[in-house]
Amino acid sequence: MSGTQEALLYNQNKNNMDFKDQIKQLGERVIKLKDQINTEEATKNAFIMPFMQILGYDVFNPTEVVPEFISDIGIKKGEKIDYAIFKDGMPTILIECKHWAQNLNIHDGQLLRYFHVSKAKFGLLTNGIIYRFYSDLVEPNKMDEKPFLDFNITDIKDNQIEELKKFHKTVFDSESIVNTASELKYTNELKALLHQELTNPSADFVRHFAKQVYPSVVTAKVLELFTNLTKKSIQQHISDLITERLKTALTKEDEVTKEQQAVEAETVKLEDSKVETTQEELEGFMIVKSILREKISVKRVTHRDAQSYFAILLDDNNRKTICRLYLNGQKKYFVILDDSKKEVKKEIFSVDDIFSYSQDLFNVVENLDKGRD
Repeated sequence: MSGTQEALLYNQNKNNMDFKDQIKQLGERVIKLKDQINTEEATKNAFIMPFMQILGYDVFNPTEVVPEFISDIGIKKGEKIDYAIFKDGMPTILIECKHWAQNLNIHDGQLLRYFHVSKAKFGLLTNGIIYRFYSDLVEPNKMDEKPFLDFNITDIKDNQIEELKKFHKTVFDSESIVNTASELKYTNELKALLHQELTNPSADFVRHFAKQVYPSVVTAKVLELFTNLTKKSIQQHISDLITERLKTALTKEDEVTKEQQAVEAETVKLEDSKVETTQEELEGFMIVKSILREKISVKRVTHRDAQSYFAILLDDNNRKTICRLYLNGQKKYFVILDDSKKEVKKEIFSVDDIFSYSQDLFNVVENLDKGRD
């Protein structure tokens, strides 16, 4: 399949998927194709333009997505940024693109310069794999040093997809995004800080807790001791949390299972309440017992009535069916089960006709006693 055909198929498929599925599929596409992408321009065409399309923007409409957007920076004239997404005639998102293999950490300063002289509220720095969204949350009209949304599209989390969805053309509202971006930015930074401290606790972190449990001065030697104790305590606490979560999940699962069993039992009771054993069925049962008396103890022959048929069993075991009687319809049937448990129906005109199938009953009981249930 050629690259053009694959791109057409990709666009057809994404029209039938929701936003989350489209983003996930693009991530899979990036993994599949990245080693064949050798230039920045190819990265734009294969990864970044499809990304903008998923966000609902028409990459072929130069009034909506402007490539090579010119932004004069101080005395430098004609400086260009890769894309600018416009809304109501004004730039709203500036996008700086790099080759997928490039480290974005050395390029955020370039986007910062463009952002400073533009009226756009958001900046996006991306290599088609990593996407970093910036705004001016710390100081007005000056792009923040750290992004408020940062994700790898090949391993994007559901909560990140929900934040990204806010940039979709159909729901885009810059004020609404800014209002939640600040919380998102600091939440992400706190999560990163907690991860660092929990993985490799700093001296200040250890000292904070050591002071609360150690009765004397926290010396360097004590700090070293408590660094190991803090790591161990964190690991044990996390392990306890996981164990507790598992217990809770298992308890809930047990409760659900019990509820299901109760519902099933109630259903059986309800069905049993609808079953009415007729005199003719009891007569048929007595005939089968009298036939089998020659071969086995009649105490082993029992019956269970169902809505559609009357079952005669060996040892009160529903896996050991001797025969079934269908006596409540327009036609009457005597039924035995073959080796694959399929019904073999024989029409009868009265229960007395069961006597003519005595040998069949003997054979069934003999096979059941041999273990063929």
